[in-house]
Amino acid sequence: MGTEIEKDEISLKDLLLKGKEWFSYLLSKWKIIMFAGMIGAIIGLTYSIFKKPVYTATLSFALEDDKSGGGLGGALGLASSFGLDLGGSGGGIFTGSNLTELFKSRRMVEKTLLSPVKLNGKEISLAEMYIQNNEWRKDWIEKPFLSNIQFLPNENREKFTRIQDSILGVMYYNLSKTGLSVLQKDKKVSIITIDVSSTNELFAKFFCEALARQVGKFYVETKSKKARLNMDILEHQVDSIRRELNGAITGVAIANDNTFNLNPALNVRRAPSARRQVDVQANTAILTELIKQSELAKVTLRKETPLIQVIDRPILPLAKERLGKLKGFIFGGSLCAFLGIIFLLFKRFLDQLN
Repeated sequence: MGTEIEKDEISLKDLLLKGKEWFSYLLSKWKIIMFAGMIGAIIGLTYSIFKKPVYTATLSFALEDDKSGGGLGGALGLASSFGLDLGGSGGGIFTGSNLTELFKSRRMVEKTLLSPVKLNGKEISLAEMYIQNNEWRKDWIEKPFLSNIQFLPNENREKFTRIQDSILGVMYYNLSKTGLSVLQKDKKVSIITIDVSSTNELFAKFFCEALARQVGKFYVETKSKKARLNMDILEHQVDSIRRELNGAITGVAIANDNTFNLNPALNVRRAPSARRQVDVQANTAILTELIKQSELAKVTLRKETPLIQVIDRPILPLAKERLGKLKGFIFGGSLCAFLGIIFLLFKRFLDQLN
């Protein structure tokens, strides 16, 4: 037992001596470590000066859905904050984590990029604004097949060339992976937050609002498609029966005119008027029922519409995040100094092995 304790003490002593030896070695190389730290500090300071700040546009809203009881169901009706009153239930693709993926889907992002915005008195698409912000056209000058590429507002996506598809694909990847976030901070509270980050303040604001409109339109087309189709069919039937009723009323009047001052004994001549009168009564009953059904369909559609209340929307100036000069100086210096120490230790370790 005593021998084992003695070995442990010797091992600990050797370890301390070894540590002191390595520490002395690093102290002897303080000039190299200091030089590496200064280089890193200069790099960090330069990076902080030239690095563009990142702006974040935030839109948050609360949803109350009578059919689903709130939550994420129907949470895609964001366009209500821009003049659209949206509805629908909380089932299907509009629940849970699918909400985030729908906002980040390529279809939604690309339709948003083709939305028009006014910049310096000129209407352009958000895709063109993104290209200008990233100065892509400077790199395209020497490439003839790219120099004439344009993305017009509300342009037909199906007519795009392969090159346009590729450029939009790059924009989509950059935005969906690093520039767009959709979160429900607390599952017990049906408050959804959308964050769009960009080095261009106006682009972040415009894209956040346009994405809300595009997803809102998609929500209307998808969730209320059956209800609206049913209402359109009923309204078409109402118009059709109304025309038939008007024609029948006109027919009764014509038939009565033809039998004016007719001999009462000639009843057969009054048959057309009687048949037209039956048509009037039948069409009146049908029209009454169709109008009732049409109004019920409108009430049902309104009842299924959730209440969407915007809490916060992007307001200039947006929240800005940038690396300060002092922070860049300290962080860059510390990182390079640490890497210098690691390099020296590794080099000494290899020398001892040899």
